[in-house]
Amino acid sequence: MPDEPTLGEVVRRLEAVHADLKEDLREYGARLDQKVSLERYELERRARDDVHTQLITRIAAIEEARTQERRQADDDRRAADDRRRADRRLVFAALIAPVLILLLQLYVNSRGAGA
Repeated sequence: MPDEPTLGEVVRRLEAVHADLKEDLREYGARLDQKVSLERYELERRARDDVHTQLITRIAAIEEARTQERRQADDDRRAADDRRRADRRLVFAALIAPVLILLLQLYVNSRGAGA
């Protein structure tokens, strides 16, 4: 019966299997200790989602503020252009028009007096 193991060999093999099984169970325990519970995972995911939502809200607010500033700058520029046009009309009406009228009167008087 040389093919059959002796009782001592069977015991040694069983002890080796038992030791391997214990080591595997310890490894599984260590790996499970590193895992996060489902509740904690959900809480962390919700916190990340809240942070993400807050960032999106802040970005939208910043973009809206920039758009508002651009609109305000455009309105200010248009108002300044309107003031400049009004000032030009005033300068023309107050200074240039009377000078032109005076020159026209002088021209008419010189033509009428000489004719």
